[in-house]
Amino acid sequence: MRIIHVVGARPNFMKVAPVLRALCQRQGVTQTLVHTGQHYDTNMSDIFFQQLDIPAPDVNLAVGSGTHARQTAEIMTRLEPVVIEHKPDMVLVYGDVNSTVAAALLCAKVGVQVGHVEAGLRSFDRTMPEEINRLVTDQLADLLFTPSEDGDFNLRKEGIPREKVHLVGNVMIDSLVRLLPEILCHSKDGLSKRYALVTLHRPSNVDHSEVLKGILKSLLDVSQDLAIMFPAHPRTRRRIAEFGLNAEQLQLLDPLPYVEFLALQRGATVVITDSGGIQEETTYLGVPCLTLRSNTERPVTVSSGTNVLVGQDSQKLRSELVKILQGKAKKGAVPHLWDGHAGERIADVLSGHQFSRNVTLPDRKEGARRKFGNQVLG
Repeated sequence: MRIIHVVGARPNFMKVAPVLRALCQRQGVTQTLVHTGQHYDTNMSDIFFQQLDIPAPDVNLAVGSGTHARQTAEIMTRLEPVVIEHKPDMVLVYGDVNSTVAAALLCAKVGVQVGHVEAGLRSFDRTMPEEINRLVTDQLADLLFTPSEDGDFNLRKEGIPREKVHLVGNVMIDSLVRLLPEILCHSKDGLSKRYALVTLHRPSNVDHSEVLKGILKSLLDVSQDLAIMFPAHPRTRRRIAEFGLNAEQLQLLDPLPYVEFLALQRGATVVITDSGGIQEETTYLGVPCLTLRSNTERPVTVSSGTNVLVGQDSQKLRSELVKILQGKAKKGAVPHLWDGHAGERIADVLSGHQFSRNVTLPDRKEGARRKFGNQVLG
């Protein structure tokens, strides 16, 4: 069995690690790791790979940033010769980034089967580029690995055959569980006893000056009761500077490595975020989470977990914070199959799957030799 894993952004790294590890335990499996370079901060990527014990990518497409259309097209163009050369039985894609949908589209066109890890999640908000990526990828995928039962329900409503869908649990939680002893040992020296951890990166929150100004004002109000630890996404930091906004009383930090960030999450009084994966991690850790969005593709974190949607409503944010500070935070439970073994379940499904490979493009040289990252292609 020949598998290509395609990753492109840091959330993908946490998801691919358990699957790589589980498949390494199986006989007759050859794995190739392709990093598209959608997130291209070498230092941060290297740290994540090291902490997650992921081998260096076999291929780095070095795509970099760009518009959604340009990035997606460039990934497809650079990935095609890799797929043609390796002739995989299946390409596994992760999450909802542009690398995910680009790989799924390319494989559908050349006749290679696709497995989607973290399938079926829906925000029902098509203004989110990630929602488009999820919808398209799930329609093209041959195997769909869902993290929670709502994913199965969504896919049934969209007409996906039941035999393609496999409820396996949450691979991000696999990575968290594996690193939990290291997280528990990580020092919190220098931090105040009670603090709020903040992350903010979605265009709907940071690309409009009035919206971002309102969120920062709410955070400044919060800082009267809690220290604010704010690892600032580069996009957010740029917008704060461009809009001339006041963030002096907030402790703006550079982006953090995975283990250090999880340690901050575990010790937080509350996490305020617009990230999807953090909603899941806080639910597992039992930490109150206030999400600065009006919807979520991870509703199980609201129905079962510690997550509360507050949107951009400063009054609701404040009222929920008061509850937390008074010891009346929402109590949550860990969802079904979020137990650290999702990667093994995916490996089980792949081991029992009947592959039918039909690569429609011939082996051929594609013009001049081009070097993408660690491997010479062409």
